[in-house]
Amino acid sequence: MKDKYIIIGSDHAGFDLKEIIKQFLVAEGFEIGDIGVYSKDSADYPVIAKQAAYKTAENNCRAILICGTGIGMSIAANKVKNIRAVVCSDTTSAKFSRLHNNSNILCFGSRIIGENLAKDICKIWLETEFEAGRHQKRIDMIE
Repeated sequence: MKDKYIIIGSDHAGFDLKEIIKQFLVAEGFEIGDIGVYSKDSADYPVIAKQAAYKTAENNCRAILICGTGIGMSIAANKVKNIRAVVCSDTTSAKFSRLHNNSNILCFGSRIIGENLAKDICKIWLETEFEAGRHQKRIDMIE
């Protein structure tokens, strides 16, 4: 895992929150791979989600994807082998998605959560390590 490298992407609905989270991550010492979008012009979330998922799998890193709800991004990203994308709208789900599920893509919705909660979710998700042990067997079953 490249601990201080993270991919980030959004569609048009998530653009403003993506820019805020990007600044937050840089302040936390992360190197950002911004795969777009770069404006509020209408964009297709599956394109961004798949690009992020392939890069995440290839580089053994993590990614954060933001759209209106997070749902579309997670569905599209989960089509890629070795991706475990989760939608989180609370800090407990973010924590356990890492502890038990070894999630490697975090998705959330700009229409669902605010800036401060998004930062809290990101921080917990990025700081929480996979417990492995009995959970690894289940990850293997998914893969």
